[in-house]
Amino acid sequence: MKKVIWLLAILLVGIHSVPTSAALNSSEPRPAKVGKRAPADDTEGIQFTEASWKDILKKAKAEKKVIFLDAYASWCGPCKLLQKNVFTKKAVGEFYNGKFINVKMDMEKGEGPALSQVYPLEAYPTLLFIDGNGKVLKKVLGLQTPENLIAIGKSVK
Repeated sequence: MKKVIWLLAILLVGIHSVPTSAALNSSEPRPAKVGKRAPADDTEGIQFTEASWKDILKKAKAEKKVIFLDAYASWCGPCKLLQKNVFTKKAVGEFYNGKFINVKMDMEKGEGPALSQVYPLEAYPTLLFIDGNGKVLKKVLGLQTPENLIAIGKSVK
């Protein structure tokens, strides 16, 4: 019987000496998160225009520039990689910002569904190069490397 009492006493002391999560949260500093990076400075990459499609066409015609349209969907993994790893590159931004009117559009929201009727899509991402009259000059499907995207842009007449 003495052994049982001693065992219970040890367990009770042990339970009371373990800190609770509330005590940890309130009294100890939280550890820094590992693996998180500061947000990328996207001013070096492609600068996308936010306007209505009608206004974008007018601007392209007036400036005699081609529209670069990134047709994407919010759930598309390759679209996210393109946005994060390609559009943010300095060399890509320098080339595309100088030569094109850059537009990215979620084809399932806002003007996207109507635009996808005009420019039918087979997959995401679809990269379209469109003149000021709305004519598709070039259509490219899928994830691209920065180098390939620049080469594709150079091939657009």
